[in-house]
Amino acid sequence: MGWSPMVFRFVDGGETPVPLDPAVVREVLEHHDEPHDADGPAFPEDEDGSLAFRVRAADGSEAEIFVDDFGFTVHRPHAGEVWDIVAELVARLGAVVLDPSGTGVVCRAEEHGHLPARWRDEAVVIEMTGEALETALTGRRRG
Repeated sequence: MGWSPMVFRFVDGGETPVPLDPAVVREVLEHHDEPHDADGPAFPEDEDGSLAFRVRAADGSEAEIFVDDFGFTVHRPHAGEVWDIVAELVARLGAVVLDPSGTGVVCRAEEHGHLPARWRDEAVVIEMTGEALETALTGRRRG
């Protein structure tokens, strides 16, 4: 069983996630300026329009990212620079990250006010960098 944080975008405190910008997803995961490999979509687009990417960062860390209209899931992310790619995608989408248990939220200050009210008090607000995101979700620090 893999460990899989989920990423969604909320607006104005609404309880229902809003659609992600597929152009941003593809730009970050397929045409990233930093050195990394993205096999993607790694699988054909499903009938529902969802995509899957296998992403490998320059340090060799990897994750599979499964994207649908309203969010994405990061499956089995390794420790390391793959978190930089995930954090860039989260920031560019204006999204938030739910820990794998679905009970905690990690976000930037810019997205905090858009969270559903039930998550605002407990949300962990960070600068959305790979290292900060990895630490907030796993408790591990790089290095």
